[in-house]
Amino acid sequence: MQGKIIRGVGGFYYVNTDDDGIFECRARGIFRKLGKKPLVGDDVIFEITSLTDREGSITELLPRKNELFRPAAANVDQALVVFALHSPEPSLMLLDRFLIAMDRQNVPSAILFNKADLEEAGEQAELLNTYQHSGHKLFFSCVEEGKGLRELAAFFDRKTTLLAGPSGVGKSSLINASQSKVRMETGEISRKLLRGKNTTRHAELISCGGGTYLMDTPGFTLLETRGIEKEELRRYYAEFASWEGKCRFDSCVHIDEPGCRVKEAVEAGRISRTRYANYRGIFRELKEQEKHRY
Repeated sequence: MQGKIIRGVGGFYYVNTDDDGIFECRARGIFRKLGKKPLVGDDVIFEITSLTDREGSITELLPRKNELFRPAAANVDQALVVFALHSPEPSLMLLDRFLIAMDRQNVPSAILFNKADLEEAGEQAELLNTYQHSGHKLFFSCVEEGKGLRELAAFFDRKTTLLAGPSGVGKSSLINASQSKVRMETGEISRKLLRGKNTTRHAELISCGGGTYLMDTPGFTLLETRGIEKEELRRYYAEFASWEGKCRFDSCVHIDEPGCRVKEAVEAGRISRTRYANYRGIFRELKEQEKHRY
C-alpha cells in the first residue's frame, strides 16, 4: 500500500492512507544500512503486518521533491511564517530569519500576522509597506474570530504547507480551525513573559482532506544563520534585486560602500528601512562568525 508519513516517534512511523486511515509502521533495517531515514512528509510503500492492530512495515521510500533540514521533513510545497500582531509582539528580525531559512531550502513562503483584531489598520498598512517588495505574500487574520480563514484555505488547498513561527502566535489554533479530525493543544500565554508555552514537540502533518496537509513545527526562539556567506545574504532580500549590478562596485554588499544604489533606494523610501536594518544586523552577525571561523 502507499501512504504518507504524518508523524515519527521513537522509531515508529504513522502512515496516512487516502482510503484506509492510519497505520503504525516500522522501517525495514535496509534503510539504516543505506543511510536513509524516513521523514515526516515522505510518501512510502508499506506492507500490512496486522490489519487488526493497523500495523505495517515500510518497504520503500518514494522519490522526494525536497528535503528540509530544519525541521527534518520532506515534500513540503510551501511555508506560512506565522507571527502575532500583539501578545507576543512580533520581532521582524526573527521573521526575516524564518524567511531566509525557508528561502535557503527553496521553499516558497508567505507571511501571516494573526490576532489582527488587536491592531489598528494603520499599523497593518505599515507592515504591508515593509514587506510589499519582499517577494512574500502577506495575510492578516484573527483565527479566534474566523477572520481571514477563507483566504488561507485557498492558499493551503492541495498543498503541504509548513507552519513556522514562534510559540503563542496561533499556529495550533489555525490548524484546529482548518480541519476537524485532529485537535491540537493550544498553549497559554505567560502573563509575565508574554510568550507562548511550546505545545508542539515535533513536526507533524495534519490532513485537511483532498490532498491538503498542514505541518505543525516546534516554536523557535532563535534561528542560526551559520552556513551562509555574508556576501550571499543579499540574495535573500528580493527588494535589492532591481539594483543588483548597478552599484559603483560589482562586489558591493550594500553596507558601507560608496555609490551603493541599494542604500540610495533606502534613503529614497523605495526599500523598507526596517528590512534594510535587519539585513545589516544579520550581515554583521555573519561577519563576526567569519572572524571566528579561521
